[in-house]
Amino acid sequence: MAESLGGRQVILVGGSGGLGAASVRLLAQEGAELVVAYRSNAERAQQFAELGRVVQADITRAADRSRLLDAAPRLYGLVVFAGIPARAGGPQEFEEALRRSIEVNFLGPLLLAREAAGRMKEAGTPGAIVLFSTMQAVSVFAGSTAYAAPKAALVQAARVLAKECRGRVNIRVNVICPGVNAAGMAEASIARGKYQRFLDEDVIPRYGRPEDVARAVRFFLEPDNYVTGQALVLDGGLTL
Repeated sequence: MAESLGGRQVILVGGSGGLGAASVRLLAQEGAELVVAYRSNAERAQQFAELGRVVQADITRAADRSRLLDAAPRLYGLVVFAGIPARAGGPQEFEEALRRSIEVNFLGPLLLAREAAGRMKEAGTPGAIVLFSTMQAVSVFAGSTAYAAPKAALVQAARVLAKECRGRVNIRVNVICPGVNAAGMAEASIARGKYQRFLDEDVIPRYGRPEDVARAVRFFLEPDNYVTGQALVLDGGLTL
């Protein structure tokens, strides 16, 4: 049976975005004490002020990471939705796109996860960390190097961190790898028809929804959950 998250402090980085909003609402319904972090869209983030504390933070910056973690002194859970698509218009843009992707899609989330785990260990608080990668990190898609490579590195780094966080103060670390979702970064591509063939050819029954992601986040945050060091590919079977 599920153990309640009521009263447990959870930080959701990018929680006001297309994929994160459903998770914020689901956890708020359960009574979790939420910190919703955003990087630049303050107006969108303030819509969640009634559900938890809203904090501006760029997790690629050490001072912002520290300030964000200070906002949850009894931290139980960390969920990092933040990321960028890292699209390169041509070879001349590839290096810049890759460098920025490494910073935003890999370094920021990983450093925040490690710092959060350190604080939880120091406080003697077992908990859970959920990072976000992509189906492109576990399956090969042409032209995806700048985006997929850092996200694949994040999966491996999360597994290492999960191994390091086993023990008496057990901190579980897992990764969600979404497929094509009708929200977030894929929404514009869906509108252009980029992924229509997956529906036409019955590869997937429908596009993913934020609620699919929210249920997976809740599963990994479950206090009595026994899963750690795993990557859940949430893609409706597309990568099969």
